[in-house]
Amino acid sequence: MSLPAPPLFVFEHSFAEQLEGLYVEWVPADVAEPSLVVFNDDLAHSLGLDAAGLRSPEGIAALVGASVPGGARPLAQAYAGHQFGGYSPRLGDGRAVLLGELIDPTGSRHDLHLKGSGRTPFARGGDGKAVLGPMLREYLFGEAMHALGIASTRALAVVATGENVARETMLPGAVLARVASSHLRVGTFQYVAATGDVELLARLVDYAVRRHVPDAADESPRDQALALFAEVIERQASLIADWMTVGFIHGVMNTDNVTISGETIDYGPCAFMDAYDPDTVFSSIDHAGRYAYGNQPAIGAWNLSRFAETLLTLVDDDADTAVEQLTELLQTYPPAFAGHWLDRMRSKLGIVADGAHNDDAGDQALAEEFLDILGEQAVDFTGAFRELSTALRRNSAPALTPSDDERTAAWYQRWRSRVAPDAADRMDAVNPLYIARNHLVEEALDAATAGDLQPFNTLVELLRSPFAHAGVDARYEQQAPANFGPYQTFCGT
Repeated sequence: MSLPAPPLFVFEHSFAEQLEGLYVEWVPADVAEPSLVVFNDDLAHSLGLDAAGLRSPEGIAALVGASVPGGARPLAQAYAGHQFGGYSPRLGDGRAVLLGELIDPTGSRHDLHLKGSGRTPFARGGDGKAVLGPMLREYLFGEAMHALGIASTRALAVVATGENVARETMLPGAVLARVASSHLRVGTFQYVAATGDVELLARLVDYAVRRHVPDAADESPRDQALALFAEVIERQASLIADWMTVGFIHGVMNTDNVTISGETIDYGPCAFMDAYDPDTVFSSIDHAGRYAYGNQPAIGAWNLSRFAETLLTLVDDDADTAVEQLTELLQTYPPAFAGHWLDRMRSKLGIVADGAHNDDAGDQALAEEFLDILGEQAVDFTGAFRELSTALRRNSAPALTPSDDERTAAWYQRWRSRVAPDAADRMDAVNPLYIARNHLVEEALDAATAGDLQPFNTLVELLRSPFAHAGVDARYEQQAPANFGPYQTFCGT
C-alpha cells in the first residue's frame, strides 16, 4: 500500500492571524494552461521543499495560482507609500497574493508570494497580470544580488500562464513565486499610522519585532518601536552601501519598496551602471532623477524619516519628545552608511585598516578620488576594480585611463602604499567579473520572450558565480558596446 504524497508546502499564517485589518483574503485568478519556465532548485533546497513535487503538474498549478495548495490562506496585503515623493494612502498588493509562511530547516520564516496572480481589491485600475520578461528579470536580479552577498528577495519559480497580456504589444503572461523573509514595508506602517489606530500600530510593531528583532520581543511598546527603528536604520544603511559599491540602481525607492527586513525588493526599473556616473538614471518614469545612483543614500534617509513619522504615537505621548528621540536615532544613519560604504570600498581596493595613517580619512579620500577618476574618464565601474588587481599581479599601472594621466599615476602610487600583501586575491574575492549588464539582460529577456531560454539560463548561471572566471566569451565581462543605448528600464506593470 503506497503512502500518500507529502504536502507541497507546510504553511504557517502568523501575519493573517495577528494582523487582521492589514489584508483582504483573496484567491488567485485561475490559469488554464500553466507551464514552468524556470525553477530555483537551490532556493527550494534551502527552504526544505520537494523540488520534484513542485515541478509536477500539481506543483506548477500551485506556483502559478491555478489551484490553492493545501494549507494556504491566500491574501492581498494592504500598505500605503510615498511614490516619487507623493503620498498614496492606499496601495497594497494589486496583483499579488501571499500564500503563507514557510519555516526552513534552520527555523527561519519566509513568505511565499505570487506576483501577477490577478486583480485584487487594491488593483487601482490595473489588470492584475504580469508578463514574462519582467518576471524573468526579477528572477535574474534576485539571483545576481544573492550571489553578490546582498540581502534580497528571491524567486522560487516563474510560471507562464498560457495567455497573452496587453501592454504596448501582446506579450506572454507569467506569474512569479517570490520568497522574502517578510513583505513588511515602510508603507505597511504608513497605512496603519494613517488610520489612527494606535492598538493596531502597536500590534504591527510587536509583530515586526518578533519576526525581525527578536531580542526586543519582550520590551514595552515604546522600546519595541525604538529598537525596530534602530534596526531598520542599520539594515537600510548596510543595504544601500551594498548597492552603491556594486553600481546597482534600484530605480524606484518608494516607501512601499523599502522592506523592514533590509532585503532588496521589486526589481522593476533596476539596473547596474556600466561607466561610472553618479547621475545615472535608467528608469523611464524617473524624469527628475530622484532615484539616480548618487541620490540613493540620501533617499534612504528620507524614507527612514517617513518610517519615523509612523512611530511617533508609540514612542511618547508628547509629540516633541517623540520627535526628539526618533531624530536622535535617525542621525545614526549617515555615519552608519558611511561606515559600511568605507568598509566595502576598503575590501574592493584591497586595503586593510591597521589603525595607522589616519585610516578613515585617508582611505575615504583615496576611495573617493578613485571614483572621481573613473567619472572623469567614463571608466567601467565593475571592470575598474578587477583591472586594479590585474595591475598588482603584473606590477604595472592599471589600464584605466590614458598612460600620460598624471593624476591616475599619482593615485596609483598612494594606493599601492596602502594595499595588503595578498590584495589581488582578496580583491578578486569581492569584486565581481560578472554582473547583470544591461545589454546582456535585454538580449536574454528578448530571447526568452521569443521562446529561447538558453541565453537567459546561461546568464543566470554566470551570475550565480560572479567572482570566478567561467571560461566564457569575454563579452560577459565587458560593458555595453558603444551602439547600445541610450538605455531605459521600465516598471513592467
